[in-house]
Amino acid sequence: MKSFPSLYFANLFLISGTGLLTTYLALYLGQHGTSTFWIGLMTSFYYLGLLLGSKLGYHLIKSVGHIRTFAASTAAVTACVAAHGVSDNIYLWLGLRLFVGLGMMCNYMVLESWLNEQAAPESRGRVFSFYMITSYFGMILGQYALSQFPELGYAPLFLVCMALALGIIPISVTRRIHPKPLKPIQVSLWNYFKKAPQSLTAILFAGIINGSFYGLGPTFAKSSGFDASQIAIFMSVTILAGLLAQWPMGFLSDRIRRSILIRTNAILIGVTSLSLYFLPVSPYYAFGLTFIFGLFAFTLYPLCSALANSRVDDEDRVGVSSALLVLFGAGAALGSAGNAQIMAYFGHQALYGSIAVLTALMFMLLTYINSRQKVEQPDTSDYVVGTSDVTNSPLAATMDPRIEETTAHDQMLVVDEHQDDSNEQADNMANDLTNPMQGELFSSQSDDSHSGSNSSNGSNEPSDTHKQTL
Repeated sequence: MKSFPSLYFANLFLISGTGLLTTYLALYLGQHGTSTFWIGLMTSFYYLGLLLGSKLGYHLIKSVGHIRTFAASTAAVTACVAAHGVSDNIYLWLGLRLFVGLGMMCNYMVLESWLNEQAAPESRGRVFSFYMITSYFGMILGQYALSQFPELGYAPLFLVCMALALGIIPISVTRRIHPKPLKPIQVSLWNYFKKAPQSLTAILFAGIINGSFYGLGPTFAKSSGFDASQIAIFMSVTILAGLLAQWPMGFLSDRIRRSILIRTNAILIGVTSLSLYFLPVSPYYAFGLTFIFGLFAFTLYPLCSALANSRVDDEDRVGVSSALLVLFGAGAALGSAGNAQIMAYFGHQALYGSIAVLTALMFMLLTYINSRQKVEQPDTSDYVVGTSDVTNSPLAATMDPRIEETTAHDQMLVVDEHQDDSNEQADNMANDLTNPMQGELFSSQSDDSHSGSNSSNGSNEPSDTHKQTL
């Protein structure tokens, strides 16, 4: 954490502000009698902005760099937040949520690409764990701040603007080396789905579940009779559960098959959601159930990401991460709008009834895909067992574009010398296995052949044919 304090504090302020804003808007609209459908649609527009913001963020970072992109995007988000206090027109607010999503995606790209580039490989896990901790802690702070303003006036909007403005300061005055511009990547969802079908299927459902909770959880709590402080506790308890579950679930995922853990999470989320749907909701009873819900709902994404990355090669990791984000965002956008409509027709508790149905469908699809993958696995005779991959071979130097040509040539000479030594040892072993007369004749022929090969080349270098084969 000591290596990236400016990035961590910038992320803390950003998430505190935007988390507060999301809950505030849902409660404000509900207090003024706005349909649940419009509340869910606003969350969908935010996630739609996140999806569209990836292209914008790439072009901005490429053009003006990371710090200027962060400052400009955060300033635009701050202006959009302030505009909520100018007019309460629902169509204007939909557009503002879209632009907030665009700006926040640019900020996420700045922070995560910066961390990913400058974190050492042996410490990258710890670096990103602190990043996630600041994200969860920021969301909890945002919910706590909202609980201090039960009347839902304009004061929460002022707090959001303050948090966003403070987030610009740490990253603007940092002395760290600026990262390199981003490289473009091509994302093919179908190709990645063929490589990791369980992960991409599960991540779509995870987006629907998490997006529905963030967008409609405050509306569910308010319709259940909770006051402002209880609503803040309801949201904070769920987020806190997600934070506490990260390390234990990571420990389990290294020892139990991740596909089994994902299906188990789906079952437990479904059972908890059914309890919230059928049983009468009281504040403390709901706090306990939503804590269990957060334990398993907020660990779906890291489980899916870990499973997907275990199924692809190193060169596909950036692409598969982008595919996971795209599907998660699409699921969140669709889930918020769809579940909002369901709540409008069947009541506020239908939110968790819908989630229970989704988890049952998710479990059945994952079980089917898993069974198909087992059936389609080739026989063991189709595999060739090797002791190492190409990255551990000396030939890997010739495939790395960062290695100088002279260095690669020297590496090839080392390989040739090893190859010559191996051939000589093989010849000696063959001589030992023959009778004396045959061994003497074979050795003489072998030495003549070997010396002829060397004399034809005029040196001890391997033949041209040998070089071409390597």
